[in-house]
Amino acid sequence: MSMNAVALRAAVVATTLLAGTAGVQAAELSRHSTGKFPIASAIEVPPGYTTVYLSGQGADPSDKSAKPMTLAAYGDTETQTRSALGKIKAELATLHLSMADVVQMHVYMVADPKLGKMDFAGLMKAYTEFFGTKEQPNLPTRSAFQVAGLANPGWLVEIEVIAVRK
Repeated sequence: MSMNAVALRAAVVATTLLAGTAGVQAAELSRHSTGKFPIASAIEVPPGYTTVYLSGQGADPSDKSAKPMTLAAYGDTETQTRSALGKIKAELATLHLSMADVVQMHVYMVADPKLGKMDFAGLMKAYTEFFGTKEQPNLPTRSAFQVAGLANPGWLVEIEVIAVRK
């Protein structure tokens, strides 16, 4: 078969596939919550959405005069969570998305040396500034894990998200 014939067949197949979906309108997301905790218990993403995976984000230094890659440079869990979520918000904006488009979040935390365990309250204080607010009521599904360590020894938190676009 000639190269022109192969190209023509590929074009016909692509056109047929596109024509078959042209009239399909993407349905809306269905977010389900149980209780009052500010996360979704489940989210249904119907056909017609693309998935965007954002790499994990840690905090930017909050004290640039502190020794790099130390807890003093990045602050407590609340400060770090706010910074990491701010970076995620900015990255989503470059993709023409917002925090309202986030459907899943994984939060990796190390023990705060001052507490001897992960600071879940600090995480939640910053998290609820971005999700479940009057301005941005959409809640993602979420898991939070205490891990032995993160790539940056000054980080207490690293957050990755999955967002969807209609």
